Amino acid sequence: MDSDKIDIVTGGAGFIGKNLVERLAASDRRVLILDDLSRGGQDRVVTLVQDTRVHFRQVDCADADAMAEALTSVGGELGDVWHLAANSDIPAGVADPRIDLHRTFQTTFGVLELMKRAKGHTLRFASSSAIYGSFGDTAIFEDIGPLAPISNYGAMKLASEAQINAAVESYLPRAEVYRFPNVVGAPATHGVIFDFVNKLRATQDRLEVLGDGTQRKAYLHVDDLIAAMLHISTLDGRRLTFNIGPSDEGVTVRFIAETVRDRVSPKAAIAYGEGPRGWVGDVPTFRYSVQRLMDTGWKPSRSSAETIVRAIEEIVGPEPQV
Repeated sequence: MDSDKIDIVTGGAGFIGKNLVERLAASDRRVLILDDLSRGGQDRVVTLVQDTRVHFRQVDCADADAMAEALTSVGGELGDVWHLAANSDIPAGVADPRIDLHRTFQTTFGVLELMKRAKGHTLRFASSSAIYGSFGDTAIFEDIGPLAPISNYGAMKLASEAQINAAVESYLPRAEVYRFPNVVGAPATHGVIFDFVNKLRATQDRLEVLGDGTQRKAYLHVDDLIAAMLHISTLDGRRLTFNIGPSDEGVTVRFIAETVRDRVSPKAAIAYGEGPRGWVGDVPTFRYSVQRLMDTGWKPSRSSAETIVRAIEEIVGPEPQV
């Protein structure tokens, strides 16, 4: 381990970022968290920087100059960049596309500019299954096409991948593109489980669900996600692209709603909406192929259903002892 090198984690104050930073620090890496805290996370930062290997600077990750100043302020040379910063509020990006333009695409552009200046080696990019669009019951593998995202978020992630590809052709030594599924666990900041738990805590006798509950998606625990990212980082190649997720076909929103209801407020009635789509830009059903990643020796430790049950327990907390 080169003690002069420091890895950057953009969006490191977020849910996935916190888990990643903890794993990197545990492997004796120096880490600089760059985050604008637009989605909160101050409490997570306070916990993380108690480790002397971890530093934090509040910056806009679309601003290469600000990120360069942050890197200089903590000393050392740029190592690798784990780029997680993005807009995680999908409906907000639908209402105002400039949010995704800035926080999802322009942050990628800024990070690439920083890496070009500082001669960073590897960009590890958190992309998304949202880049694919809707393929219905067709299994989605990495080389499928055409790619036609139906959300602004997915469009800006796809644009980011294109920009990264151009950077690899020009100056970037290596890029790893991780196409995330729905990721759950603690400390959750958003997502279907988080929303259902909060709704039931506010109104204990009724849970309102967007859509008719038939939406089916794959879910991966954040522990498995981080393990997959670290596994991919050990593989050979200059540009690597992998779907990350469970090996099953997922679970329905109805399963999640009923499981949360049974744990939080068993007597609550569940009121479903109409149609299979929860919101504009939502892909109601997809089958995610992770065969390429599994062929390298990685496999998830839990199914989607097992992941949902564990995540509910982590978010809700232990049941009171009688």
